[in-house]
Amino acid sequence: MDWKKIFDSLGMNGTRWQWKMMRWERIWRSFWRGEAATEGLSFSRGLVALNIALFVGMVILGLKSGRGLTPILSPDTKLLISAGAQYWPYVFDYHQWWRCITYAYTHGGLIHLGFNMMVLYQVGPLIENEIGSSRFFILYTFAALAATVAGFFWHPLAPVVGASGSLFGLIGFAIAYYHRVGPAAHDLRNHMFRWAIFAFVFGIIVGADNSAHLGGAICGAIIGMFFPIGVRGRQNLSGLFNILAVVTIGATIISLLILTFNWVVWLFFSGG
Repeated sequence: MDWKKIFDSLGMNGTRWQWKMMRWERIWRSFWRGEAATEGLSFSRGLVALNIALFVGMVILGLKSGRGLTPILSPDTKLLISAGAQYWPYVFDYHQWWRCITYAYTHGGLIHLGFNMMVLYQVGPLIENEIGSSRFFILYTFAALAATVAGFFWHPLAPVVGASGSLFGLIGFAIAYYHRVGPAAHDLRNHMFRWAIFAFVFGIIVGADNSAHLGGAICGAIIGMFFPIGVRGRQNLSGLFNILAVVTIGATIISLLILTFNWVVWLFFSGG
């Protein structure tokens, strides 16, 4: 779309609104070309902000339902489920399939949130700059889905929250992808591998959901094994990537909208 011509016809050439529209158009086009976010924007940093916002929403739910400030460090199981946790009995009995996505944006306390967001803040931009924002989000979402499926086979009745399955997906992708890139990237591959080992051991010590971690890591590694390294290969698959981007973004938006609606219902009609 020629925004300059449109604003010229309106007598608004050179206005800040014209430059803003042109800027967003460039960002939009780069997103669908599989490029990393530009002009000071970062999709991965946006996910950090989204996770923090949803955590604040959960804390507000806790306050409104008489739980005080306890949910900041230790939200109870009922609150976590109401805030979007994965809980397979509800998925099957009440068809709440949106939980397969929203659980990855729900966290069990400030420490849990802080650790996961630190990893996302550090690893996310690295992968996003390498494969592009839309591909990054596809990877992030697919890893979350693989992680929760793995968790189902290990503990189908346990409520699960956290972005760690997606984060392990990013790490697994990095290990496989940078191994294929060649010796110049092997230091980065080794760094990610050590990080994965440390996180798995730490998960065992603190009783974290290592089945989800493993599921996310395997999903990421498989994608990393086949993701095109060269520009031509990525261009050849751009149609498929764009379809997957539409599906994953659409599913995430719908899931979060359903979650928000359920928050309103739970808050004002169930009494917490």
